[in-house]
Amino acid sequence: MNIFNKNTLTAICVIATVLVLDQFTKLLVRQSLVRGESFPEVGFFRFTHVYNTGSLFGIFQGYNTPLIIASIVAILLLIWIYRTYAHKGLLISLALGLQLGGAAGNLIDRLMQGHVTDFLDVWIWPVFNIADSSIVIGLGILFFIMVTDKELRQEKNE
Repeated sequence: MNIFNKNTLTAICVIATVLVLDQFTKLLVRQSLVRGESFPEVGFFRFTHVYNTGSLFGIFQGYNTPLIIASIVAILLLIWIYRTYAHKGLLISLALGLQLGGAAGNLIDRLMQGHVTDFLDVWIWPVFNIADSSIVIGLGILFFIMVTDKELRQEKNE
């Protein structure tokens, strides 16, 4: 695999962008809001500083070490998927770059803080962060590719 092809450079740029935005916004929240504090105090959308020692939707609270291991396995799996399918185009590079950047961002939190900093508080939805958003958007794009790419569906059926 040529590291300097357009797809790989796209993935690297997406990963770096997600990581920088994720870590910068989490740092701002940790410096600006006390844990549990919201700005504004009420409303449909708020910035609320919370710690998440669990996973998606707050499940597996207190399982930081197993979640670190799961994150590393997920990152390795995403790299393998990327190496296998990067030739498929820029869209798959974008999808996997978003997922890798998000997984790495939350892994950094788990390793450095012992928890993930969440802060985007939308109405009744669980509080989340940039990394979580990137993972979900990346998964959505990957799902779209899998549903619409005839060549991928043919490989699956062979």
